Amino acid sequence: MIRKLLPFLTLVALFTGLSLGTDTFFTVINLSSVIRQNVVINIMALGMTMIIISGGIDLSVGSMMAIGGLLGTMAMEKGAPIPVGILCGIATGMIWGFINGFLTTRLRINPFIVTLGTLGIIRGLALLISGGLPVHQVPQQFSFLGDGTLIRMPFVLWLLIACAVAVHVILEHTRLGRYAFAIGSNHEAAIYAGVNVPFITAAVYTIAGMLTGLAGMIEASRLMTGQPTAGQGYELQAIAAVVIGGGSLRGGEGTVIGTLIGGFIMGLLSNGSDLLGITPYVQQVIIGAVIIAAVALDELRKRKLG
Repeated sequence: MIRKLLPFLTLVALFTGLSLGTDTFFTVINLSSVIRQNVVINIMALGMTMIIISGGIDLSVGSMMAIGGLLGTMAMEKGAPIPVGILCGIATGMIWGFINGFLTTRLRINPFIVTLGTLGIIRGLALLISGGLPVHQVPQQFSFLGDGTLIRMPFVLWLLIACAVAVHVILEHTRLGRYAFAIGSNHEAAIYAGVNVPFITAAVYTIAGMLTGLAGMIEASRLMTGQPTAGQGYELQAIAAVVIGGGSLRGGEGTVIGTLIGGFIMGLLSNGSDLLGITPYVQQVIIGAVIIAAVALDELRKRKLG
């Protein structure tokens, strides 16, 4: 019980400490900035939650996010309407997610190796397609996706809530979700139980790819450019959000709310460090230590249960 509450209590403690420690933290402008900055990682982390629950991993999501944002903005640069460009970015992520799932299951290659390979392939293709140059000619209205406001709240927050609800429903109220937990908990037992493991795994990676493609378009909207080099290191932040939020790298465990809490813990650490004048180098040390502590607690809990 304490293990499940620890991420939430950590988030509350961070929020309270930063509110008392600096006058600029608990302001509408700063909190809105925290939300906008964190939504991209959190949406990617929702997809990563599904993958980790099913016993997999995806190291290519940073590259996938970049090529999704790149191709979506290139479509708009060529004259495609904004919705079509956004769909193009989402479809790009979906296709690469399916490829990751297909290679993992059909060729029976470890997902760590598969996605480590596609990480390089996707990033290389993004650089080849763009010539290493960003895409700047996008419609001004496209900025609403990343920086717009709806009912006095950042539009991206509404998107995050919609994605979180959708993933929660999939994991908790559909056969796909139940089978994903089963595969992550015991892969062999799931096969013997008649679960179509290749199909479920491919579906999980495909859905995660769609979310990553959407994250890529949000990032492109915030920057108002399609960057082939975007998303470097984002895969580690997405994985960290899941782990800090209570997910297990062994599979079979994880929740949507836990992942969101984990993502915002990292966001508050980064934002609070900036406000307190802590250098980015120290921030990396702090976030790394938090990740190790979260995994260590999970391992200790498993040993006690075992």
